[in-house]
Amino acid sequence: MELDRLAGPLAEVLAGRYGPGVRINGLRRDSGGASRVTCGFDAVTAAGETHPLILRLAGQGVMAGGPLLREAALMRAAGAAGVPSPEVIAAGDAAAGLGAEFVVMERVEGETIPRRILRDPALADVRPRLAGQCGEVLAAIHRIPVADVPQLEQSDQLESWRTVLDTIGEPHPALEFALRWLARNRPPAHRSVVVHGDFRNGNLIVGPDGIRAVLDWELVHLGDPLEDLGWLCVKAWRFGAAPPVGGFGPYDQLIEAYERAGGTEVDRVALRWWEMFGVARWAIICVMQARRHLTGGERSVELAALGRRVVENEWDLLRMLP
Repeated sequence: MELDRLAGPLAEVLAGRYGPGVRINGLRRDSGGASRVTCGFDAVTAAGETHPLILRLAGQGVMAGGPLLREAALMRAAGAAGVPSPEVIAAGDAAAGLGAEFVVMERVEGETIPRRILRDPALADVRPRLAGQCGEVLAAIHRIPVADVPQLEQSDQLESWRTVLDTIGEPHPALEFALRWLARNRPPAHRSVVVHGDFRNGNLIVGPDGIRAVLDWELVHLGDPLEDLGWLCVKAWRFGAAPPVGGFGPYDQLIEAYERAGGTEVDRVALRWWEMFGVARWAIICVMQARRHLTGGERSVELAALGRRVVENEWDLLRMLP
């Protein structure tokens, strides 16, 4: 993508916030796959004020999440509910001149790479508090008024992911066995809330003061609040560390902080079920990603490497069975 052509339309979009004469400096692609392009840049006003910002631009990728305008609405609603979230500066569709749906948000400084979050000496003081902070943030996410984010979908997550695996058509006996166990031992459903869908170590911006922002709202939907807590505890998101909550804390700290902050009372048996479901879900995602490489949809060493993670997750599922 040619980024230079975006500078002019982007300046026009931001003129509504910062006034005429705003300049775009240092526009660069930071990360993002086929479904999202993420760029960092500075907006400099006519008065010389500099505003560090992030541009997210929609693409046509096969793994595209929800619409970016919905993400913008979610981030605004999350901020109003007390979730640490980047301020949305502007959002619009392709008619605004950028050629695709987009969101511009403030750039929040901090660490996002999980292994650094778990090992950086600069974060040593805050690491013991992160599990509790996650509980507080998740309670805030789950109190976002559903009316503030209309058109969110609700579906049976277990059936949805079982259908995905069936569609792929590969034999995975251990995974199939675990899915049957999950179906037979499903806990009673809680009230339906806004579920982030990908709340984990790696989608958080962390500084010495703790969690500064929650990222990646692409998979948000309506569902059981324990889905988010269980996903956070999946072994893959511990990145080699021992503590079960994101690699940085114990279950008790997460649960107690979540309940104190007004979250649903946590049934630990149900939480274990959702953690196990999360492992199965991640295994299916790894199968999907490997298939993208193997079928030539996107040749990638990273995607190919995810294929070997399938058996690791199957082993974890078998060990989790009572």
